[in-house]
Amino acid sequence: MKVLKRNGSEVVFDITKIIAAITKANDAVDEDARMTPLQIKRIAEAVELSCIRMSRAPEVEEIQDLVESQIMAHGAYEVAKKYITYRYTRALVRRSNTTDERILSLIECCNEEAKQENANKNPTVNSVQRDYMAGEVSRDITNRILLPEDIVKAHEEGIIHFHDTDYYAQHMHNCDLVNLEDMLQNGTVISGTMIERPHSFSTACNIATQIIAQVASNQYGGQSISLTHLAPFVQVSREKIRKSLTAEMDDAGINLTKEQFDGIVEKRLREEINRGVQTIQYQVVTLLTTNGQAPFVTVFMYLGEAKNEQEKKDLAIIIEETLLQRYEGVKNEDGVFVTPAFPKLIYVLEEQNIHEDSPYYYLTKLAAKCTARRMVPDYISEKKMLELKVDKNGEGHCYTCMGCRSFLTPYVDENGNPKYYGRFNQGVVTINLVDVALSSGGNLEKFWSIFDERLELCHRALLCRHERLKGTTSDAAPILWQHGALARLKKGEVIDKLLYGGYSTISLGYAGLYECVKQMTGKSHTDPSATPFALQVMQHMNDACKKWKEMHNIDFSLYGTPLESTTYKFAKCLQKRFGVVPGINDKGYITNSYHIHVSEEVDAFTKLAFESQFQKLSPGGAISYVEVPDMQNNLEAVLQVMKFIYDNIMYAELNTKSDYCQECGWDGEIEIAEVDGKLIWKCPKCQNTDQSKMNVARRTCGYIGTQYWNQGRTQEIKERVLHL
Repeated sequence: MKVLKRNGSEVVFDITKIIAAITKANDAVDEDARMTPLQIKRIAEAVELSCIRMSRAPEVEEIQDLVESQIMAHGAYEVAKKYITYRYTRALVRRSNTTDERILSLIECCNEEAKQENANKNPTVNSVQRDYMAGEVSRDITNRILLPEDIVKAHEEGIIHFHDTDYYAQHMHNCDLVNLEDMLQNGTVISGTMIERPHSFSTACNIATQIIAQVASNQYGGQSISLTHLAPFVQVSREKIRKSLTAEMDDAGINLTKEQFDGIVEKRLREEINRGVQTIQYQVVTLLTTNGQAPFVTVFMYLGEAKNEQEKKDLAIIIEETLLQRYEGVKNEDGVFVTPAFPKLIYVLEEQNIHEDSPYYYLTKLAAKCTARRMVPDYISEKKMLELKVDKNGEGHCYTCMGCRSFLTPYVDENGNPKYYGRFNQGVVTINLVDVALSSGGNLEKFWSIFDERLELCHRALLCRHERLKGTTSDAAPILWQHGALARLKKGEVIDKLLYGGYSTISLGYAGLYECVKQMTGKSHTDPSATPFALQVMQHMNDACKKWKEMHNIDFSLYGTPLESTTYKFAKCLQKRFGVVPGINDKGYITNSYHIHVSEEVDAFTKLAFESQFQKLSPGGAISYVEVPDMQNNLEAVLQVMKFIYDNIMYAELNTKSDYCQECGWDGEIEIAEVDGKLIWKCPKCQNTDQSKMNVARRTCGYIGTQYWNQGRTQEIKERVLHL
């Protein structure tokens, strides 16, 4: 069994250290108040047993809490007092310098928390370490100086989660929809260099990757671009190729028929599109931004955005090439094609591609083939989104999320035109719904009272995030605020006007709806008798957002939080606060947002239909998934799920597996096994457990992770049931 130290490193559990600590406190009291060596040994053994029952690596603080409880249970109150005093004294010493040990453990690569914090960051790489080190300093300043003490305390206790405290000291926002169209058509500036409108498709793709890298380095959340904004440059290249070919034929004295001439033009054009798309795929995968990871970018594929038929046909070519290249994958260090984490792809299901007789159905079949092998693209239903995303003019709109699931709310500018690209999210604070339910003791009246108190805490925390952005000048991130990614502000101009009136959003996140409902009703929220309560909880949070919006003229929006490392943190905090409550907090994770519990037996269609009603009540962001086996030889079933998505739910994905063992070449599923109380990844063929010698890709929070996960998330992955 391992123990997680305060600096994030793991050590083997050593019962003699507990015995030594208790003995030290025991020796400091009068002889008549001391315990016997046998009593001390029994206390240490009881603590060890409690730790084993956690089925995870306990933290030092948790072990010390158990020691305190056991000493007092033996009636040795004087010993307990000495032990508590010693703990308090040591805590004061640590508080005087809260960052050094954690930073040193990061540098030495022994910080297990850091290793598992982000499934797309490799903590052994210098750039990641530098980002984490800066994050530790920022987090320390944030907790000691910038945030109110009660918000910090609630965050530390897992009552709420104040997202991205490691970036809070800087004036940075969360995620956005990059206005790539404006930047390409009207030019931009990158690192002080003027970039004019590109004169070919391949150049446009190259500029797009530079924009992606720059944007990623000036914010901490995801970004999205649309392939539609690249489509006009296909015609630019077509005309350029036609002109060049005409000159070649004239110089050679060759006469071609129109069909021959057009055929050569389109062949060369396809080759350029291939190179351009390859630039985006490989640049995104190989780029390292200032935070040490590939840009968290989503690529949107929506035929309905095209301005005319020719642009739509050209867009279809780009989409086809993007899917073909993603289906192939990228080569790992052994030269084997594997599944990359980014860019995330979203394919819009629409009337033009959803039916067998639709003109672009061939793209949908290709998308299904790609999903079965590489887990992307994910799917947005134009039909359902037009129903749910209706602006004040009564018009529905279909558009991409920012990153993995954060959606902007409908917005109409001062000229009455809908606007999405160039908008952003200010930040997120998440409420732990499981904690609300457990704190109420199952009493409904108390539940709603505590719920309102916690929502008000989130409200104040979100205003802190908003106030941190107020007064930020455009000079802080010129690529965002001055050169078109989000705005065209003047130098020195503040961004404040973009924070109000719905131009940007700010998100109230939520987690653990399933466990919350089960604690209050005794049933899963899928039970017809419990579902109304679940919907009532969702509506209550929406009502709070509406009230705050009217109060501040800021677009508060409810967001289904994509817990990654926080799912483990919340679970540990719940066990610490309430003990282990069977069926509620007895695992190393809590359920993401409104999702059906990962272990609940349900078929894909029932799951999607049930969760669709919660997507409607999660306007700031939501995504649903179905867990499927290898579907490469059953594409018809994939297509059936996709058609069901089109008719029933706004945004969904299919999760499969895509693994490779570098030791033996196994390309089936890498399994999760338990060794010495810890979950590890293990090749079923050669028994390899060296994570550095295997490629594992799993979708965890709406996006694919490839750098492994903490014990809580790993347990959640292990316990997922198949829905097909």
